[in-house]
Amino acid sequence: MPAVSAIGDDLRTSPLHDRHVALGATMGAFGGWSMPLSYPDGTVAEHTAVRESVGVFDVSHLGKLAITGPGAAEFINRCLSADLARITPGHAQYTLACADSGGVVDDLIVYLVGPDEVLAIPNAANAATVAELLRAAAPDGIAITDRHHELAVIAVQGPRSGELLGTFAEFAGLTELDYMAFADAGQTRVCRTGYTGEHGYELLVPVAAAPGLWDVLLAGAAALGGRPAGLAARDTLRTEMGYPLHGQDLSPQITPVQAGSGWAVGWVKPEFWGRAALLAERQAGPARRLRGLRAVGRGVPRPGMDVLRAGERVGVTTSGTFSPTLRTGIALALLDSSAGVSPEDTVTVDVRGRVLECVVVKPPFVPSHVR
Repeated sequence: MPAVSAIGDDLRTSPLHDRHVALGATMGAFGGWSMPLSYPDGTVAEHTAVRESVGVFDVSHLGKLAITGPGAAEFINRCLSADLARITPGHAQYTLACADSGGVVDDLIVYLVGPDEVLAIPNAANAATVAELLRAAAPDGIAITDRHHELAVIAVQGPRSGELLGTFAEFAGLTELDYMAFADAGQTRVCRTGYTGEHGYELLVPVAAAPGLWDVLLAGAAALGGRPAGLAARDTLRTEMGYPLHGQDLSPQITPVQAGSGWAVGWVKPEFWGRAALLAERQAGPARRLRGLRAVGRGVPRPGMDVLRAGERVGVTTSGTFSPTLRTGIALALLDSSAGVSPEDTVTVDVRGRVLECVVVKPPFVPSHVR
């Protein structure tokens, strides 16, 4: 589970906050927001629903930045890592905002609306930083507008997610969208993406319409054997897929080359933040690489635990959890390249002074069904 803290009075709340409280959700502070971590039936039930049927998530804490003006798409392509020229309007792209050092300030999704309009979805904790960096770099005529208070985000994820959306007339024509494509249904933008490894959709909806949409989606999900799901299940689902969480598996100290996210870098582009440092690291080879660990014995690795081989420290876990699908502990870990650890090798994790044997694997830990 990603780090959460005690709830204070200064946290932002989702437009669905009252719905979560009424459902008996356990709330926690995440990225400056009070968000549902789990519901009364528990994380495993929510995780299983997403893998086998459908789960509905409130992810309204995610940032929403509109970048508009003449040449807005070209401007974004000069800043962020992925090559925006490789997609066409009506498609979204996973990309990275990197520092000059090559470290990752944030990973985000950008929606290419047209040459003069891009919508960026950064992580909640980093949204203000990304906005500040873009504003500082933007030429005259390019506006960076925070739409956090205008839009909610609801994720519908699982093998029956298309069936659920198809029961509503306004969305029925959008269930066959290609992966990472989006389209608008009235005021709601629907994108065929998600963070679970399952077929799914993310819906950007005006704040005023979000509670009503949430209610009908939950009713429809229940009829299909689905349920609401919180951030704890989102974390177990993404870890099973080996998807990185910013602040743990990616950070200003962890580059995309180290994290195995080089596929999200447009290496032939002449310009993007951190380009020189990343090209140099790629050529030299990173000093450490992100790998998967699957526990052999009983025990659950957590973030920040030492990884050892023959008694010598060779790395550290960045994410770790119990996999409800595999019924065992799994982790992502940064391993020293000099240690020569490869998939199928055995290492150990120091779990609070107890040795946990693990096999090194290449994520995902379970098959992906996103496409």
